[in-house]
Amino acid sequence: MSEDVFAAGDDVGRDLAAVDWAATPLGPPEQWPQSLRTSVSILLSSRFPMWMAWGPQLTFFCNAAYRRDTLGQKYPWALGRPASDVWAEIWGDIGPRIDTVLAAGEATWDEALLLFLERSGYTEESYHTFSYSPLRDDDGALVGMLCVVSEETERVIGERRMATLRDLGSDPSAVRTESQMLAFAGAQLGHNRRDLPFTLTYLLDDGAARLAATTGIDAGHPIAAHAWPAAQLARGESVLVPLTGDLPAGDLPTGDWAEPPREALLLPLLQQGGAPYGFLVAAINRFRELDEAYRGFLTLVAGHVAAGVASARNYEAQQRRAEELTELDRAKTAFFSNISHEFRTPLTLIMGPAEELHSRTDIRDEGVRADLDVIHRNGLRLGKLVNTLLDFSRIEAGRMQAGFEPVDLSATTTELASVFRSAIERAGLAFEVDCPPLAQPVHLDREMWEKVVLNLLSNALKFTFTGTVRVAVRADGDRAVVTVTDTGIGVPADEMPRLFERFHRIENARSRSNEGSGIGLALVKELVELNGGTITADSTVGAGTTFVIRLPFGAGHLPAGGGTTGVSATADPYVQEALRWVPGAAEEAPEVVAPATGARVLIADDNADMRDYLTRLLRSAGHRVEAVGDGQAALESARAQNPDLVVSDVMMPRLGGLELVAALRADPRTAGTPVLLLSARAGQEAAIEGLEAGADDYLVKPFSAAELLARVRANVELARLRNHHARWRTALIDSLQEAFFVCDDDGAIIEMNSTFADILGYGPEGLPYVPVHPWWPDPAADPEGYQQVTGAFGMLIEQSRGTYTIPVIHRDGHRLWVAAAFNKVADPETGRHVIVGTFRDVTAEHYAVQRESALAVLSVRLSQAESLTGALQGCWSRCASCGRRRRSARWSSATPTPRPSSPPTRS
Repeated sequence: MSEDVFAAGDDVGRDLAAVDWAATPLGPPEQWPQSLRTSVSILLSSRFPMWMAWGPQLTFFCNAAYRRDTLGQKYPWALGRPASDVWAEIWGDIGPRIDTVLAAGEATWDEALLLFLERSGYTEESYHTFSYSPLRDDDGALVGMLCVVSEETERVIGERRMATLRDLGSDPSAVRTESQMLAFAGAQLGHNRRDLPFTLTYLLDDGAARLAATTGIDAGHPIAAHAWPAAQLARGESVLVPLTGDLPAGDLPTGDWAEPPREALLLPLLQQGGAPYGFLVAAINRFRELDEAYRGFLTLVAGHVAAGVASARNYEAQQRRAEELTELDRAKTAFFSNISHEFRTPLTLIMGPAEELHSRTDIRDEGVRADLDVIHRNGLRLGKLVNTLLDFSRIEAGRMQAGFEPVDLSATTTELASVFRSAIERAGLAFEVDCPPLAQPVHLDREMWEKVVLNLLSNALKFTFTGTVRVAVRADGDRAVVTVTDTGIGVPADEMPRLFERFHRIENARSRSNEGSGIGLALVKELVELNGGTITADSTVGAGTTFVIRLPFGAGHLPAGGGTTGVSATADPYVQEALRWVPGAAEEAPEVVAPATGARVLIADDNADMRDYLTRLLRSAGHRVEAVGDGQAALESARAQNPDLVVSDVMMPRLGGLELVAALRADPRTAGTPVLLLSARAGQEAAIEGLEAGADDYLVKPFSAAELLARVRANVELARLRNHHARWRTALIDSLQEAFFVCDDDGAIIEMNSTFADILGYGPEGLPYVPVHPWWPDPAADPEGYQQVTGAFGMLIEQSRGTYTIPVIHRDGHRLWVAAAFNKVADPETGRHVIVGTFRDVTAEHYAVQRESALAVLSVRLSQAESLTGALQGCWSRCASCGRRRRSARWSSATPTPRPSSPPTRS
């Protein structure tokens, strides 16, 4: 009978059946009333956690779900015992609720009730949602209660910890410094005194731990001065320490509990790529086990604090850096202001005597006059740079004072634009000026406006190579609008936000000159704003740029002031500099006949005066000189006619000096060409950078003529000694009457002699020639010839040596036959195998053999003919066969397949 009562309970049912029920007030199960038997059956068959109490001692029953979720170590001891014994530790909480159920017969309800259970070997914080319902016997009397329960410990504690982490992760804008961050973190940790009864945050200063923040405990508590173990913390490991034993005396805070914690976990405040910032001492809730979830929560807390320390220190470092930069900026502004004034005196003493000498009529040496012109032009340019720096320093210091006056903006702008017309038109650009009269004047500083317009026009000419430069003025409501538009290279979208930033320059932008201070547009913006206006820019790469200036009409926004009239002398430096950018502006240096033994020197510099100066200097020393305006032109010239020396500026448009060196070294034709770099960048680092790029020598501007000539002579002589064997080898190869070629192991032609170019028409300018080589027969027009060449190429790649005769197509389209021989050799420098071969034109021999063969066959046919008719038919058949072959050859020659002028690219 007892087996039937407990049949639904599996293991719990078997354990209930094993209880000595006769020793309990309920007696043997065979004597139980039907109501008890039914209640036990319902209890055991339910999959929801339940327990029940029955009889005068409220004897304890439970099901498997309750055993698994709640009972813990009390199972199976609790079965059949009085409920007051089973839950003695919480009877003060649940006893009154059970009494209410038994007395009134009404069910109870509690949600997430905190109960301290002793089911795991220690007093445990737990949370339960449950209901007590009355149970009646067969007569309807109240004899017990049924508890349906859901434990919510993990949910409640998890939500509590997540709230702490969420609050720690918030980023209030007021938190910036380290102390603010620690105060903020402490406030968030102080909201969770159950998981964190108290915390101590220590930061390491030169290896010594300093208490930086506390929560839940006073900073003066004796435990705050304890020497915590630091060895494991320094290795990034956490340490669990007991809060007993040799710790300093003093009552520990309890947090939200009635009893103090017994352990604390020390967690390092980890720094990425460095030693920990410090460590966090987190007291452990004595009513929860330090399991993986609890340890993970504390680790995340320490991670948030460490991240806050890192953020605060980064912010403070940025603040210090900003203050240093501000101070540096002030010092730089003061320096520019002082140095600009200091420059004016020597500049005056240079310009004055130069102009006086130039005006003298007794100087008849044109070379001297040319040198004076160079001094004058570059003195103007230097004066412009000095004035720009002075203007900028005055603006930065707030000392720039504008003298405002009513100005006819259209007429003034037209007059300023006109001084640039000759330079713009000489550059081959169209120049449009659309400045109709405005209804009212604009109050501005005339000299400032000159600098604005001249800077914008200079900028437009510098970056525009084809198309138009346009200046327009119009009225738009209460403002005058001035636009300067060009069809130049444009500005990339990612560079637009920095367009008006001082000293910012767009790297590798194509321009007529790479020279410039990088403050022209920044100065324009400052000057426009000083005149009460605004300036914006819109640009499209490859289409051009438009600058739009808006100036208010009237004088309400500006104080009236005096000003100058007419175009000031500030226009001359802008125009003189612009004229040196455009073709035909630079006067060619007088030609000096150099001896045949003089070196061939290639000069690359974007400054026309510097090109002229270097050209005159080197020609006077007996060298043959070619001068180009940028690195790309120098590279093309060096490839076409290998010079003895390249003298190049470092900063140039299209291709700078360092990039030019790299390109020369990468090309086998120019790899040995010596390069002398000239640069205004002084210092050991700049020289090392140039030499590491592959340059042979590095000379810093300004330099003396004697030093330049000495270095040119030394580099040329060293190069000649170094390249003697290479030049001798080249001369020998070029002297061969047969075509000579070298292939890499993929079959690409990487070297050839002049006879090769004479026979096929393809010269060294197209190297390397990669397969399929451009002289191969067309596979559609001449499949038989193409097949012959393909087979020969396979033999060339696969065999170590051999010979072959193949048809090829000359660059002009006619067909040739060449006989080639090849052999594989090892490159002594790299160890890789290369293929060395020669070939000769055997077209005449080939067709002579064909004719002799045809005549021999014809003779045989004639001798074998038995009649005149047979003889004629044999002759006709042979002639027709020969004619077909000749027509095929002529057709291939007469209709050559179009071929590219440069070798095809290997797929």
